[in-house]
Amino acid sequence: MADDAAAEAAYGAADLDRIKRMIPHRDPFLLIDKVERILRGESAVGVKRLTPDEPYFAGHFPGEPVMPGVLMVEALAQTAGVLVVDTLGMEDRNLLVYFMTIDKTRFRRIVRPGDTIELHVRILRGRGKVWKFWGEARVDGEIAAEAEYSAMIITPEDPRRAGAAS
Repeated sequence: MADDAAAEAAYGAADLDRIKRMIPHRDPFLLIDKVERILRGESAVGVKRLTPDEPYFAGHFPGEPVMPGVLMVEALAQTAGVLVVDTLGMEDRNLLVYFMTIDKTRFRRIVRPGDTIELHVRILRGRGKVWKFWGEARVDGEIAAEAEYSAMIITPEDPRRAGAAS
């Protein structure tokens, strides 16, 4: 029992305000509401509660709203971005995160308005600016989508950043 309490205390979290200080995404493209159980350098769980007002439901599909699979993968990536920023202690640094690869992707369950998605991500490899992750989007414990993906973290002073001085 004491070990469970100690393990839970080791986890961090990010509410919506903190997420906005960590990653650049904003409505309508911010696809996570909070991140729970952040274990620095290892894993995190993002949460997205889907309302009928999500902008993509109007067109995907009229009369039969379904969350696009690519947006589930994007939500996994946003959760991973929060995990990396927390791990590196780089909050409020105006970082950008760019996909580099998306592999081993599977879509296994339809996700609809009213569902709550848990976005389970873990770091497979992290070195410098390039990080690799495994992620699973789950609804009611069932895997809705899964993917292996990598991303690059770009700092404001990075010359690859648009508008940076050469």
